[in-house]
Amino acid sequence: MFFHTVFSDHVFNRKLLTLAFPITLQSLMLALVAAADAVMLGKLNQDAMAAVSLATQIQFVQNMLLGAITAGVGVLGAQYWGKKDRRVLEDIFGISVRESIFISLAFFAGCCFVPEKLMLLFAHDRILVELGAEYLKIASWSYLLTGVSQCYLAVMRVTDHASRSAWISSGAVILNIILNLIFIFGLFGLPAMGIRGAALATVLARLIELLWCIGSSFSADFIALKFRAVVVFNKVLVADFWRYTLPILASYLLWGIGFTAYTAIMGHMGRDAAAANSIAAVVRDLMCCLCNGIAVGSGIMIGNELGAGKLEMGREYGKRAMVLSFLIGGFSSCVILASIPLVSSYMKLTPLAHEYMVGMFLILSVYMIGRCVCTVVINGVFSAGGDTMFDMYSLIVCMWGIALPCAFIGAFWLQLPVLVIYGCTCLDEVGKIPWVLHHFKKYKWVKDITRDS
Repeated sequence: MFFHTVFSDHVFNRKLLTLAFPITLQSLMLALVAAADAVMLGKLNQDAMAAVSLATQIQFVQNMLLGAITAGVGVLGAQYWGKKDRRVLEDIFGISVRESIFISLAFFAGCCFVPEKLMLLFAHDRILVELGAEYLKIASWSYLLTGVSQCYLAVMRVTDHASRSAWISSGAVILNIILNLIFIFGLFGLPAMGIRGAALATVLARLIELLWCIGSSFSADFIALKFRAVVVFNKVLVADFWRYTLPILASYLLWGIGFTAYTAIMGHMGRDAAAANSIAAVVRDLMCCLCNGIAVGSGIMIGNELGAGKLEMGREYGKRAMVLSFLIGGFSSCVILASIPLVSSYMKLTPLAHEYMVGMFLILSVYMIGRCVCTVVINGVFSAGGDTMFDMYSLIVCMWGIALPCAFIGAFWLQLPVLVIYGCTCLDEVGKIPWVLHHFKKYKWVKDITRDS
């Protein structure tokens, strides 16, 4: 009966699709530009590809910090938009931009003035350090712009302009890829710039993205950035903002470091294991784009209802999102299993690496159910009501307390088979499901966290 209710509510489904599809598209496009960089620079030479791959780990750290800030905008912004309080939403926008500028300035300064020292964190080979530093000096200007543009895009998503946000982000990605081709290889009579061309393409794409965001913000019903909101310090609102943002930041850091550790552990299992794991990681990241879109979209919808004081409707939307998370997980599992023959025929692997890859895909098909449920319910439903601490606790217990120690002990002490170790790295998401459902039924997330202006 409940499944029938989910699919028969056309208003809910249409609004969720309107929000989730653009966000899913953005995730796919961002994954595409990373792949395009690797392919183009790999065509140039192996050292260039490796150096830029290492250099962009700095951007990965910055993106985690900025992602926490934009997630905070999503939590508070969705509720105040549901309450129809534009003035407070303008202030939230200003706070996010101010904090993002501080972060961006720090990364810009490091990458522009001491890029060699930053590269030494990731590589000791002299050539890789020099090539990576060459990239960072130019790309540092894009790091200065990214923070502000991401805040614009986050505000667009929570104010019923997710499609514009997707157009801008996707347009910037396409422009980045085209400029990569032109600058890296020297098309249309321009000199071939190699790594410096890839960095310059990134800067120009980010500049166009920011200008597009600023121009869009002056359209009707959009929230424009007010100088007052950036420079005025609203102590109560800032405290609220960081109250919900700091746990998200802690979760992002725990998750990012944990996943890096997973990759390092699999890398120590041998070349065949590392190759199979890299393929499984690409498929996993592509499949996660859908559940990420549903999580953000459902979180905005639920937040709108809770902020408007419609707690029962927010609870009902949360139940529907939870059911959808299981359905999306099942769909993702079927796609992964169906892709095994296709990937096997395309990838040139040793027999042992192929065996590992097939086994990892089978494990991944189960993992995706847990990943979809946890992503949608924790990052979408719980966060919509300001319940952002649960994700941090669950990562500490399930990833850092169970999955990582099991994988580490199994790999370096017990020397267990590769697929057993890979299964250990997937324990956290599947193991969280009972805990997540138990917490869901407490309905602590059904809460209006707004204040009167």
